[in-house]
Amino acid sequence: MPAIALVGATGRMGRALVRAVSERPELRICGALASAASSHLGEDVGTLAGQTALGVTVTSSISAALEGADVAIDFALPDGVEERARALVTAKCAWVLGTTGLSARQQEAVAGAATRVPVLASPNMSVAVQLLMQLVETAARALPTDYDIEIFEAHHRDKIDAPSGTARRLGEMAAAARGTRLGASGEVNRASIPGPRKAGSIGFAVARGGDIVGEHRVTFAGAGEQLVLEHRASDRLAFARGAVAAAMWLAGRAAGRYEMRDVISAKQ
Repeated sequence: MPAIALVGATGRMGRALVRAVSERPELRICGALASAASSHLGEDVGTLAGQTALGVTVTSSISAALEGADVAIDFALPDGVEERARALVTAKCAWVLGTTGLSARQQEAVAGAATRVPVLASPNMSVAVQLLMQLVETAARALPTDYDIEIFEAHHRDKIDAPSGTARRLGEMAAAARGTRLGASGEVNRASIPGPRKAGSIGFAVARGGDIVGEHRVTFAGAGEQLVLEHRASDRLAFARGAVAAAMWLAGRAAGRYEMRDVISAKQ
């Protein structure tokens, strides 16, 4: 029975993860981490998520949260990623990381941890989004380069990074399929750059408002036609269930860097 520690346990995704784990009787939550400023420290993570009490209290001590854990599922904010990487290595705990908006230094910390413990990092844990990424890659490779690529994403008003990690990943895959890099072709701040569209560019548009869980739409716009690929999430359980599946798959594996596509491939 793999033991799971929840990092960022009191946030939207943390609560959804409690619900998702409760659907899998072969799993158990052994630890729950929140920031030192959280008003929920000392509360039972089960009742906090609207479930039955689990006897696991929310703590701000990462070492306490990881004690006895086989794998940590982390949707906490980027701040503290380097500390969490060191703690996970010390605890010899596998790491499912869904945090987005990481700096280059934070990404280096994740890569370093992957040399010591198994790490699965993905901007989106939804199974359907993994299929969307494959479809975008296929379309970008198959369609002529004069089909302009536009990526739109929408999330709730509190989301910090923009464009979302998922949107950026979609752009990266589209760019790679066309033999280039997103850094060379992406247009994130188009509003501040007047003039016609740059040939071969990949444009981004962002919306933030209300409690939108997540929407991603990729449009391939050609002369006289458009191909639109879209995913909409109406419940965070879609992401939480994917993260739980990733945790079950990752527990006990060798140190290294893994992706959600590895989990999906194993189920086929």
